[in-house]
Amino acid sequence: MLGDKQRPVRIKLMDGEIVRGWIEYYDRRMVRLTREGAPNLFIFKHEIAYIAEDVRKPRPDNGARGGEKSGSAE
Repeated sequence: MLGDKQRPVRIKLMDGEIVRGWIEYYDRRMVRLTREGAPNLFIFKHEIAYIAEDVRKPRPDNGARGGEKSGSAE
């Protein structure tokens, strides 16, 4: 299971936003998503469209924004 081994996951929310991290805890109504370099999230399950294993390879530059889109205009 994704929550048992702290596998990286991506969660698509009902509004289209995608968040990444690993599932630290879950119960009947919510999941706790733990993230590196960002606040942890408690997400109600009714706000989740899907959860999938995140199979992206870690970047060798330790997360610098190369080709990934950011929300800001540059």
